[in-house]
Formats: sequence, C-alpha cells, structure tokens
Amino acid sequence: MTHLANPQICIIGAGAIGGFLGVQLAQNYPRVNVIARGETLRQLEENGWIFESAEQRIVSKVNAVSDASTLGPQDYVFLTVKSYSLNDISALLPRLLGPHTLVIPVINGVPWWFRGQHLETSLGSISSVVPPHQILGAVAYPSCQCTAPGQVKHNGGTRLYFGEPHPDIRSPVTPRLQNFVSLLKSCDLDAIASEDITTEVWKKLLGNACFNPVSLLTHSSTDLLIDDPLVYELFKSMMAEIISVGAALGIKIETSIADRIAATRKLGNIKTSMLQDAEAGKFVEIEAILGSVLAIGNHHQISTPTLQSVFALARMRSETMGLLKAKNGNHS
Repeated sequence: MTHLANPQICIIGAGAIGGFLGVQLAQNYPRVNVIARGETLRQLEENGWIFESAEQRIVSKVNAVSDASTLGPQDYVFLTVKSYSLNDISALLPRLLGPHTLVIPVINGVPWWFRGQHLETSLGSISSVVPPHQILGAVAYPSCQCTAPGQVKHNGGTRLYFGEPHPDIRSPVTPRLQNFVSLLKSCDLDAIASEDITTEVWKKLLGNACFNPVSLLTHSSTDLLIDDPLVYELFKSMMAEIISVGAALGIKIETSIADRIAATRKLGNIKTSMLQDAEAGKFVEIEAILGSVLAIGNHHQISTPTLQSVFALARMRSETMGLLKAKNGNHS
C-alpha cells in the first residue's frame, strides 16, 4: 500500500483511546469517521470531539455516524472498544473492509491474533470476519479517561507501538507498517514501528495484569499501590509469574521488574482503566487482561499461584458488583 494523501479512517469505539487517536488524526485528515451512538453520537455531531491535557485543549470535527453501511470500505479501521465488545461489533466490519483495508485492534489484554494463544474464548466471530493478513498489532500506553460523552482527558503516557502479527516472535517493518506509522507521526502521535509486537503486548501485560485487578480490589490509584511495601512485593511476585508464562511462548522481557514498576510510578496519580470502569458501573476486562494470561499458563503447565489468587478475588469482586459481561451480553 502506498502512502495515502487523504485516507479514509474509521474508529469503532468512541471512548478514551478512540478519542486520543481520533481527535489528533482529525486535525490533519478530513475523513475521520466515527461509529457512535446515543449521547456520544449527539455530542460528536453538535460539538465535535474534545481532547484535553495539561498542555492543550483540542476540538476536532469528525464524521460521526451510527450506521457503518453509510461509510463504505475504509483504508484504516481502528478497533478501540473493550475486549468483551469485539463480538458485538463483528457484524459492522464487513461493510468497512476492502481488499487493502488495515484493521488495527487497540485493545487490552491478549488479543485474538496473538501468537501461541491457547484460550477458550468467544472471539470466533471477530476472527472469522477480519482476515489475518489485514491486521496490524497495536499496543497503546496513553492513560486517558472519558470525562463526558465525546470528551477525553489525557493523563499521561504517549507511546503507541504497531507491528505485523506473525507466528514467530520477530517480523520485519513492512512498507505498509512504515506508511501507517508515518501517517500517525504526521499527526504528532508518538507512534513506533516494532519488529516484535508480540513482546510489546507482553510488556504491557506485565503492568496491566497486575495494576488493573489490584486497583479494582482496593479502589486505589497506581501510585498508592506501588508506594505500599506489601503491595509492591505482591506486584513483584505477579510480574515474575507473567514473565514465566511469556517465556513458555519464547518471549523474553529485557526490562527488569523494578524498572517496569518504576515506569508506572512516574505517571503519578493514575486510575487504571479497570478501576475507571468499575466506578462508572461498566463491565470490566478481567478475563482479557488477567484470565488470558492464566489460560496460557495453564496450557503450558506454568505455576501461577499469585496470579490465580488475585484473579479469583478480582473476578468474584467483579461478579458481585455486576460488572462481568456474560456471553449473551447480559450481566453474569
């Protein structure tokens, strides 16, 4: 694919990360389409997409629609929904996909395209809709939150990694990947082309699978958790087990556990996405973020007692709060 002057870009998922990407893309490219509904759709239509950070406030006009069939094939389709909603949007995708469309799932947890994944998941419909050769893997580090429908606040972090999914660990930076990353950089997004997107996924999980469930259990921000000596030791044990599971897949994490924790501590007072969702009464991604790691570990017979304990407690907490999405779309 050659570089496109005015690409057709579609974002499915007008939440925090969708807004982080969409607002800045729309500053440079006129055809940013967003599939939204309800109050979010109304706000985007009437007031534009609003992005706020400590440094700036940006308002971008986007083409917000509720019906994907009005758009036609796109050049790039970003999936920025929660992992449990992937099946819900699978019916939208055939209308947006042409032979050269690239689909970029920017989601938490272990994605369905991940190499060596041995999970009992309900992602069959999404994997059958999106051809593997039309996927670019993604890992997003920005910490954002939706302060209101159509409004996103950026709290910290900017890095965005993208790479070609491949059965092996490493994969070359292809022309289409380089063109895509160049497009994002032209919008002042901190995009990086990775030859090893699989390891990038696992590096993010190293933090997410620890901070998210423990923040859900304690209702605490990441800085308070890290600064507590006992929780700090808990994180060290959890991360050591995650590294062991990754090693069974051939993934080698170069970053030390102390450095990984320190990187999150630098962000300051941050509420994890799982804690934000719980406080808003929304479903949480406990299965994708931590349950998926345990499933892979169990398949490879890796002992993960600390992860198992935290998962059991966090899942029960989610269930008693009515925050687990059942396969039929209702609360479990």
